[in-house]
Amino acid sequence: MTEATEAAPARADCVADSAGGLTFHIAGWTRPAPGSYDDWRGALVLVRRGAADSPDGEVRLPLGPTADGRLQAALPSTVALPEGRWDIHVAYGEEEPQRLAPGLNDLRSLVDRRPGPSTSPLSVRIPYATKHGNLSLRSWRRAPHAEAGEIRLEDDTMAVRGRLYRVEYPADWLAGAVVEARCRRRAVPVWTAPLEADGPDFSFTLSYSELARSWDGDRADVWDLWLRPADEAMAPARLARILDDVADKKEIFTYPPRTVAGPHGEVQAQPYYTRGNDLAVRIGPPA
Repeated sequence: MTEATEAAPARADCVADSAGGLTFHIAGWTRPAPGSYDDWRGALVLVRRGAADSPDGEVRLPLGPTADGRLQAALPSTVALPEGRWDIHVAYGEEEPQRLAPGLNDLRSLVDRRPGPSTSPLSVRIPYATKHGNLSLRSWRRAPHAEAGEIRLEDDTMAVRGRLYRVEYPADWLAGAVVEARCRRRAVPVWTAPLEADGPDFSFTLSYSELARSWDGDRADVWDLWLRPADEAMAPARLARILDDVADKKEIFTYPPRTVAGPHGEVQAQPYYTRGNDLAVRIGPPA
């Protein structure tokens, strides 16, 4: 006698557009109440992790029928989705929402994405599979945004190229701007260096040795990288890499450490992408 197996969870195929919107196609979900495809009580439910009870911690998108018999929900780029990780469910009326499993993702429009000129916040949404096999969504919403591009490593420096988005006049914003490294662990002076700019494109070189001068010989320091305009009335831009189809870059885009001299002996310097895909530099003992 064989044991009954649990029904496979409903799955969602995701299609991204170049503006930052997503369309979800749901398969394998049976609504718990009878009704025709004119019944609009079905919804795709997005719940922001760690903020489910906040006013902006849940987003409901109506489900409608498609020609092939599946259900569909749209998340346009114009919907203001706060930054964070969103767990994706399907629900009917007041019934308890059910987690969705990931299906097929068509994220080709996100690869090497180049947003057009605008001053509205940049919306980036990347669906991904969690370690438990559920469907979730990583969301960013930024203005201005400094997108990191090529990173070249020498013995004790890193050279970074990038592009600025979501400001009215990028060349004017970058004129006189500096790159700024802010130590996350301790209150030490901010390290700055000039930028080279060509229209919206920028580049800079960061010295590991200069960051290492502030190390206290204890735990590692993490330095977060920002662009700060000359006009202090303007908001700075966090340096990050979000304009592609990779939701978590920390374990994928890796860079070798370099050993440099510090006030307490040799120390390792290593750039990396954080869990939020922001660019940072670690200074400290071997990881």
